Amino acid sequence: MSAVEIRDVFRVHSTPEGDAAALQGLTLSVGEGEVVTVLGPSGAGKSTLLRLLAGIDSPSAGTVRVFGESIAKLDRRRLADYRARTLGYLDQRYARSLAPELTAQEAVSLQLGLRGATTAERRRRSEELLERVGLAERRSHRPSELSGGERQRVALCAALAHRPRLFLADEPTGELDSANADKVYELIGELAREHGCTTVIVSHDPESTRIADRIVRIRDGRVSEEWGRDEGVSDTIVIGRGGWLRLPEELLLRAGIGDRAVARLSDAGLVIESISTSPPQVDSSEVGALEHGTTLPAPAQPSSEPVATVEGVTKSHGGTPVLTGLSGSFAAGTMHVVTGPSGSGKTTLLHLLAGLELADSGYVEVTGHDLAQADRAARATIRRAAIAYVAQDGGLVPHLSAIENVELALAIRGRKHEPGDALRVLDSVGLAERATQRVERLSHGERARVAIARAIAARPALLLADEPTARLDVANAVSVAALLSRLARETGTAVVCATHDPLVIRQADVELRLG
Repeated sequence: MSAVEIRDVFRVHSTPEGDAAALQGLTLSVGEGEVVTVLGPSGAGKSTLLRLLAGIDSPSAGTVRVFGESIAKLDRRRLADYRARTLGYLDQRYARSLAPELTAQEAVSLQLGLRGATTAERRRRSEELLERVGLAERRSHRPSELSGGERQRVALCAALAHRPRLFLADEPTGELDSANADKVYELIGELAREHGCTTVIVSHDPESTRIADRIVRIRDGRVSEEWGRDEGVSDTIVIGRGGWLRLPEELLLRAGIGDRAVARLSDAGLVIESISTSPPQVDSSEVGALEHGTTLPAPAQPSSEPVATVEGVTKSHGGTPVLTGLSGSFAAGTMHVVTGPSGSGKTTLLHLLAGLELADSGYVEVTGHDLAQADRAARATIRRAAIAYVAQDGGLVPHLSAIENVELALAIRGRKHEPGDALRVLDSVGLAERATQRVERLSHGERARVAIARAIAARPALLLADEPTARLDVANAVSVAALLSRLARETGTAVVCATHDPLVIRQADVELRLG
């Protein structure tokens, strides 16, 4: 029996800038109790698929059925009941699901309380889940006292606590180190099978496929390939209605097929040959198959001139030490990465360097300014003049276009710029064709790239990036990592990235490991 039935679904976003199709005739079935991982490049429609299944969006055409009911036809009351009882949903913007006044344990047990579970049942279930993701000792902490990765794990537990029949996860390990990502995948796989929970995970992480019964790849808003985890043949191409098929980019490149081809029958089957005289044009959002053969620029030679320095820094959250006696310097023209397990203080260090938080003790200096001696207004002036910060949530203005977000940041900083500067920097992150689209209509990965473009455009002395590739597919992660390295080398910016991503670490000149 199919738990999820999606047939010929289109999802078109209409904006003053024009229509943008996120899904273009997608068809997919998921069996009851099946675990499916959906892969695909940024902007392929993965998150839109989950939003349709969650009843957050409605299809422009086609049908979406979950356990026999058409989600688009549910009235407000039945939809609320569906979300409360049937559905568990972990959004990429997981922080929105955690009330700031609730502890981790209270957040996990909230949905159970709304369903009438006793206090003992709520406590037992929340403690079980928090233990399984390594957060038992953090159960009394509020979101502000947890790292981004810890908040992500709490949100996961909250989404699974009420034992939903359908669980949807959008990049569930985007900000986790490999050890904690393994715990999360293990928990999802175990709970899905213990309770017969139908599970759909969308991800860029190949590790997400190890718990899946079936792997589906979507491109251009349609299913292009699918295969079972235990099947001898992988990457089986899906033939859509009317004979439509999407050939993997890697095969086309290896065959030398560009913008024209001819298909003919042979004794061996169907043969596709190039008739184009021009070399194949590769879309930067779809070259994930090339990551192993991609040559990246060599790392820059580190400079000896420090842009920022920390000495003997100590910082605690809620009485829990996060950083203890940390010292280090961040040189101009150098790309630094701050690594370490979730909760080791990576984001806290970036906040200290940005003047968003102050150290409990020790010394933090940026461009010659002692941040501890600067008041709030003075720290804001330093940020405006010398610092760009790419936060985990991006911090973009949703109703403005991508190019307007970049131009707004330049205007606020009082930076002189030419009319084409914002478009050029968006082109550097592969978003020139999406420049006039409102941010709210962009995919999560595209928004992440807009935030990076906005920071780069400012040409800061110090650029701080918190997990800059967490929501990007491999191809765009490679591009962004190389771009940050090149920015440091060519402009003299000190780039500091908090990251778990080996693609970013590989581009770094200096690694500072915490924890």
